Amino acid sequence: MKKIVVTGGSGFIGSNLINLLLKKKYFVINIDKSGYSANPYNVKSFKKNKRYRFFKLNINNKSKFLKIILKYKPVGILNLAAETHVDRSIDSSKIFISTNIFGTYNILELIRVLKRNYKLNLKLLHVSTDEVYGDIDKNLSASEKFNYNPSSPYSASKAAADQIVKAYAKTYGLKTLIANPCNNYGPNQFPEKFIPKMIFNIINNKNLPVYGKGKNVREWIFVNDTCEALLKIFLKGKIGESYNIGSGIKFNNLSIIKKLLLEAKKNKIKLGKNVKVKFVHDRPGHDVRYSLNSSKISKKLNWKHKTSISNGIKQTFDWYLKNINYFKKISRKDIIKRFGLKK
Repeated sequence: MKKIVVTGGSGFIGSNLINLLLKKKYFVINIDKSGYSANPYNVKSFKKNKRYRFFKLNINNKSKFLKIILKYKPVGILNLAAETHVDRSIDSSKIFISTNIFGTYNILELIRVLKRNYKLNLKLLHVSTDEVYGDIDKNLSASEKFNYNPSSPYSASKAAADQIVKAYAKTYGLKTLIANPCNNYGPNQFPEKFIPKMIFNIINNKNLPVYGKGKNVREWIFVNDTCEALLKIFLKGKIGESYNIGSGIKFNNLSIIKKLLLEAKKNKIKLGKNVKVKFVHDRPGHDVRYSLNSSKISKKLNWKHKTSISNGIKQTFDWYLKNINYFKKISRKDIIKRFGLKK
């Protein structure tokens, strides 16, 4: 039975990835520090699975991490442990530097020690972001050969981590891969992100805050499609290479809101008088457009996304309606702070 470590497995993409790996009969070791966005609700269905183990651990704790690896001897690590929200990185970047850069460095050092001292040559799939490429001009799409041009402390920390991964692969001969997915959405996502925040506010009769004029364009992909791509890259990707994971589905924020409101009406949700777009002051350095060229993963690994935006939004909306307790598992104080609810 193949064993795989997933760091950040209690988060959004990580928990969906573990779900896929368990279905594929892998033994999964989830290492997560259980930060604010790592909701226990995301992994409650795994707890009794005999092929699942959870360790509450910061990836910067190399000694304890090493003990876990030596005990289970996995075939590799899928690194999804990261601080991810751009707004948070603008408010305070220190934790992003610590987790995204030093955490990745620590994993690489761990793998280097395992290779040198224990003859364990683990494979690492480092999960990054499309934001490392920065603002993409209209009619262009970023391939894996594009120069990095990050705009926020978050994207800069991820770009730095990517470069460290590449350097360690070249210098120490480590078996590494990098994935750069576009904007993910779907079940388990923390409600500070755009789509779950809009769903939350629609359900709770709150206004829908949108940066600037709502014209910022993102490429959207349903999380299950990303997880399938990550597993394929881990199994079939060429060592030392990077792979973009995109869908080609691009919409601005206002268009996404329209689709969410339409889905709400289909679910017979009565829209309150406060459910309307409220334009707010744009955040500093806000990229206008992201767009990926994903022809490499399509041609080399025979992967393509399966979920349309309409079907993905339907599945996402349905999940939040059926799992309203998801929000209750998040601290009330945190929800009040982010969404302006009354105490």
